[in-house]
Amino acid sequence: MTHHKILLSSTDYIPGREVVEVIDIARGNTVRARNIGRDIVAGLRNIVGGEIHEYTKLLADSREHAIQRMLADAERIGADAVINVRFVTSMVNQHAAEILAYGTAVKLK
Repeated sequence: MTHHKILLSSTDYIPGREVVEVIDIARGNTVRARNIGRDIVAGLRNIVGGEIHEYTKLLADSREHAIQRMLADAERIGADAVINVRFVTSMVNQHAAEILAYGTAVKLK
């Protein structure tokens, strides 16, 4: 995946490229709260079972936002790529969760 000319990889390398410098950890996060409208629909879906599409979309949007912030951080510190990209989710309180995207910002040859 390429954005802002910065390559992303969940592995510790970029195929065909050589890492010449490790710069720092690049990170981006977002905290999202649930929505009362989504909660009502999700509550109904929870009764009958199956995927809760409203929360799936919320989390997917949150991951994308965290990735964009990580890319901006990588760009700010002069990285060509972010390798070993990972995600962490944690509860901030009963109604909000944080999504954190992070990885190793590197320079490539």
